[in-house]
Amino acid sequence: MKILVLNAGSSSIKFQLFDMPSGQVALAGLVEQIGEAKGRITYILNREASKGRKHSENAVFKDHKSGLKKIAALIQDPGLQVIKNMADLKAVGHRVVHGGEKYSAPTVVNNDVFKDLQALSFLAPLHNPANLKGIEVASSVFPEAKQVAVFDTAFHQTIPDFAYRFAIPASYHEEHGIRAYGFHGTSHAFVSKAAADFLNCPLENFNAITIHLGNGCSMAAIKEGKSVDVSMGLTPLGGLIMGTRSGDIDPSVIFFLEDHLKMGTKQINQLLNKESGLKGLTGENDLRNVQKLFQEGDPKAELALKMYVYRIKKYIGAYLAILGSIDAIIFTAGVGENSALIRRLACEHLDHLGICLDQKANEKHEGGLRNLSAKTSTVQVLVVPTNEELEIASQSYELVLGLDDPTLGSP
Repeated sequence: MKILVLNAGSSSIKFQLFDMPSGQVALAGLVEQIGEAKGRITYILNREASKGRKHSENAVFKDHKSGLKKIAALIQDPGLQVIKNMADLKAVGHRVVHGGEKYSAPTVVNNDVFKDLQALSFLAPLHNPANLKGIEVASSVFPEAKQVAVFDTAFHQTIPDFAYRFAIPASYHEEHGIRAYGFHGTSHAFVSKAAADFLNCPLENFNAITIHLGNGCSMAAIKEGKSVDVSMGLTPLGGLIMGTRSGDIDPSVIFFLEDHLKMGTKQINQLLNKESGLKGLTGENDLRNVQKLFQEGDPKAELALKMYVYRIKKYIGAYLAILGSIDAIIFTAGVGENSALIRRLACEHLDHLGICLDQKANEKHEGGLRNLSAKTSTVQVLVVPTNEELEIASQSYELVLGLDDPTLGSP
């Protein structure tokens, strides 16, 4: 069975075609600069992946539909030999950032579900509209395939009410759904399962702290394989310091900006989401550039990284208090997987909590899942490369398989 995974952004479409259940990638690529005068599609075939050979074509993509039609043409290209029969494409799995309280599992999208998700767009205005555009267009380009929504928020639906509720009048939650939802759920789910498997620990017995560090950053407390707390809240703005997002701040800062600096809500939203975080502190939102400045002795970069890892440590302490004991600390995503400096600073002086990093192992430039724990560490410190696309493909496959064979029950 073939599963196509799409991640539609406002001007781009990431895509991967999976052969399931093996999880092998037949085709992967990116359509970018949709709606601009010049666009590009870049793709790679699985058989060429080890050689790192990419194919690029310049083209004009006036809208998402023209981009998806190009992806469909690639999939059906007999020269590429990625699919023999389009009937084998059983589902298109879509990353959808926000599923609200209603959607806690992958869902086949029909008209009613689509309307529900449109109504939730106010909770993720930067992401959900683009995700829904991908579903809408894919429905016409791949009419025989089931359109499956896999939600970033779904993995965190196991968080108890005393952890996700805000201490504001109950009516705001009951009538408007204002609560903490959490994001990066497909990533936290994937790496927690991969880590449990790596440590030969049954998932239902596995406790961990997952640390997703990219341009967006979040942490989750995993108890018995399930999310019980997460650093992001109503939107992806809260929690850790990120590339351009502030993370946690005193809410009264917003009132100060409005009352004393006469900033409007749109300006404040722009400030906290696009101009804060590492960018606000250093002028650079790419952590690689901030690390370079740090190594050159730049005082702004030094302060920014101290703040960045301090926030991570605060959440580690809080989650340890919640979980009691953990099997692993898991670093993932672009920064978590590649920055030895951030891992070192985040684990520094945590020996009393049983978290001890093997410095030599941490400095090795190796890929893949790896254990960076010192022999004295009672908590395993792992790097687990995330694969959100494979997680979406797996959840879509299980859902479709269950629909095709009712004896399997619901996934």
